[in-house]
Amino acid sequence: MPASINLTARAAEHVRNFLAREGKGLGLRVSVKPTGCSGYQYVVAAAEEISAQDHVFESHGVKVVTDNNSLLFLAGTELDFVRSGLNAGFKFLNPNVQTTCGCGESFSIKDPEIGRAHV
Repeated sequence: MPASINLTARAAEHVRNFLAREGKGLGLRVSVKPTGCSGYQYVVAAAEEISAQDHVFESHGVKVVTDNNSLLFLAGTELDFVRSGLNAGFKFLNPNVQTTCGCGESFSIKDPEIGRAHV
């Protein structure tokens, strides 16, 4: 089994509340896409469906769903939900990240071969 993606208790509570308000979604879908200053950006959304190719992890009672390519970037990641002043959002504690851009919106990874395989 590949390394998982986990939520903190605070992040899981936020996801459960969000899914309840929306009235739909099977869990949290986490993925990456090529973009930004450093190369990749996180994408977080409600998981509307789960395909046979998806990886599903259970964390604090919440399903965390990702695709094969994104798991290469996200294996071992923990998501927290943090509030700072008027801002609130997910904070990714990703052991695969080498650098982040100055604005904090994108990142690069330690293994460039994975990035070439993904693009």
